[in-house]
Amino acid sequence: MQTTFGASAQATYSVSPKDRDPYHYQVGFGNRPGTLPFAQNNPQKAKYDLYTEGLNGTPFVTPRRENQSAWLYRIRPSVAHQGFTRLPDNPDLEACFLPLNPKVHFSPTQLAWYPLDIPSNDKVDFVSGLKTLAGNGDPTLREGLAVHIYTANESMGNRAFCNSDGDFLILPQQGRLDIQTEFGKLMVRPGELVVIQRGIKYKVGLPDGPSRGYILEIFGSHFELPELGPLGTHGLANVRDFESPVASFDIDQSPWEVIYKVGGKLFACKQEHTPFDVVAWWGNYVPYKYAMEKFVHVGSIQKDHIDPSIFCVLTAKSKTPGAPIADFLIFSGRWDVATGTFRPPYYHRNCASEMMGLIYGDYGGRSDEFAPGGFSYENGFCPHGVSYDEFKKATEAELGPMRVHEGTLAFMFETSMQVTLTDYAMKRTGKLHEHEPKMWDNLKGQFVNHIDQINADLKAAGLPPLGTKS
Repeated sequence: MQTTFGASAQATYSVSPKDRDPYHYQVGFGNRPGTLPFAQNNPQKAKYDLYTEGLNGTPFVTPRRENQSAWLYRIRPSVAHQGFTRLPDNPDLEACFLPLNPKVHFSPTQLAWYPLDIPSNDKVDFVSGLKTLAGNGDPTLREGLAVHIYTANESMGNRAFCNSDGDFLILPQQGRLDIQTEFGKLMVRPGELVVIQRGIKYKVGLPDGPSRGYILEIFGSHFELPELGPLGTHGLANVRDFESPVASFDIDQSPWEVIYKVGGKLFACKQEHTPFDVVAWWGNYVPYKYAMEKFVHVGSIQKDHIDPSIFCVLTAKSKTPGAPIADFLIFSGRWDVATGTFRPPYYHRNCASEMMGLIYGDYGGRSDEFAPGGFSYENGFCPHGVSYDEFKKATEAELGPMRVHEGTLAFMFETSMQVTLTDYAMKRTGKLHEHEPKMWDNLKGQFVNHIDQINADLKAAGLPPLGTKS
């Protein structure tokens, strides 16, 4: 049999532009795309007189499997700037969540916030619109987290942002974000997440007008995929579905301002050229995005619940094994087929602190009119669960295979750390309210209605009735 040549791929697999996303992407989690120059990182003289710049996201001696870095070949290096100037404090931005800070507070109860208003009078861009709700630790300790909301009505223009404190996981809830990074461009819509790591410069445009969304910032480690254990190789968020930018550069020698966040304080750095002039790069310390509709849900196909860790998209390790700084979980349309089972989330007290938001859809069983753009908080060991009405419905329903959370995307920031709430969250949002505990008032002690039957069962088993002293 004669063998004939078919064809060879002309490039690695990539994602092509779509109607509402004009950019190309490389795929994979922590991938290493093509490089310039050939066979080395630091040529004596880079091609086209480009400048070589290294960027490290982990210490040099971090084990190879965890080491993250990138090499950038750019028109002008980052050192070509005119110095730094301290900017006025943003009173709504917080970085220290230790109890010694009088501007943070503890709460033992469930709290919630209605969606924050997007400014309509003043011009507010992504950086100016950052507002902190909660967090743990401090960026100087290299362990902890912060939860922010952004509300913006203006693109950043010739202004860029560089966060020296931690990695941002950004979730647009209203309006796409057109993000230009040193590594290339990403268009991020509601339903997608984007991670931009510490030390990377970027700017945010608003192609759909005013925008609002959520941010989880982590100090000290980086987001990674959770271990799959007995699931094996595939499932949950698959490596192939993460998308990174391809190199894209501007030739621009006009004045720019780069805003640096250091310890929660803001500093301005002026320069006479664009920060987005990287002609080529390679490495694995790279921004990426992920469409959460691609998440592969798993669950019980017989009875009972599997722990909610099965909804984990990304996790960030702490210094304590098995106790993450943060997990990012999502709840979206899927099948529920468990038989003989109370299917809603069971009543529970969790050692972790839980913070939830809603991108779109309806997340029922709550008392707080939980709307897209809203936010809720439960401290560790705070008891919580569905309303009485949802409980009654779930205990009496005829069970069969059913779709749940159809057309909904809710998420949770979960952390093993103790979380404090900011002055802004507790005093200035105008949107704070407590969960209404009356939603559980009808969860009466029904056990006492069955005393006669219980005593009959005890007698049949040869045991004394209730109330009998042994």
